[in-house]
Amino acid sequence: MTAVFAVWLAVSHALPAEKTATKYARFEADGMVAYGIVEADKVRVIDGDLFGTWKPTEKTLPLSEVKLLVPCEPTKVLACAGNYKSHLGDAPPHPHPEMFFKVPSCLIACGDEIVIPKGTDVVHYEGELVIVIGKRARNVPEDRALDYVLGVTCGNDVSARDWQKNDVQWWRAKGSDTFGPCGPWIVSGIDYDDLLLQLRLNGQVRQEQRTSDLEHGVAAVVSWVSRHVTLEPGDLIFTGTPGKTDAIKPGDVVEVELEGVGVLRNTVRAAE
Repeated sequence: MTAVFAVWLAVSHALPAEKTATKYARFEADGMVAYGIVEADKVRVIDGDLFGTWKPTEKTLPLSEVKLLVPCEPTKVLACAGNYKSHLGDAPPHPHPEMFFKVPSCLIACGDEIVIPKGTDVVHYEGELVIVIGKRARNVPEDRALDYVLGVTCGNDVSARDWQKNDVQWWRAKGSDTFGPCGPWIVSGIDYDDLLLQLRLNGQVRQEQRTSDLEHGVAAVVSWVSRHVTLEPGDLIFTGTPGKTDAIKPGDVVEVELEGVGVLRNTVRAAE
């Protein structure tokens, strides 16, 4: 099985999207990097800027023949800490979203490998819904925040727990290379605040919860962040993980599925 076909196989088994949903993919084919609209088993190339003015073209490519890339190229990546009650346990909910930064260089696409770096012994998965910003957002009120969201995608906030616990900052615990799987594509036109999120490790369900259980929903998170940090088109916000997490090891296969979006699938290996 080729790597490209394996990626296609993973994403083609997604839960069905609502009729109004649109899927936007960023991909590479024959040396060309482009955005396109996913239509069943094909992707239709668009002409222009996905985050500006664009139009669909007549050119389509089979999904099985393209390499899916990280769905966009963010200037910054933020993430929520403790945004599900099931993850907080007995701790009280945060009065506002608690944010931290990941780095764009940690992002990898569906089908890429999560690499466990040398020096850490405990690396965990964290399945999450990821917000994709559609236009510049600064001091946005919550009741208008969704106007600034292009869509959502699947994410895995891979975390080295020993570094997270023992370092002063989380820069390597959360931002090491390959610690930000994201994809397979961006989906708009669905109810971001009521989607089933599921993470599977080697085919076994390890996390499962609806995004309606987020302590701070999509609009609240975008509004809060925009009061302090100007969000640019393509910026990403990981919204937090539910329940308990566990360690991953070389050879594992991690899948994050988001209802109406797709399946983010990555294998794990150790650093050489």
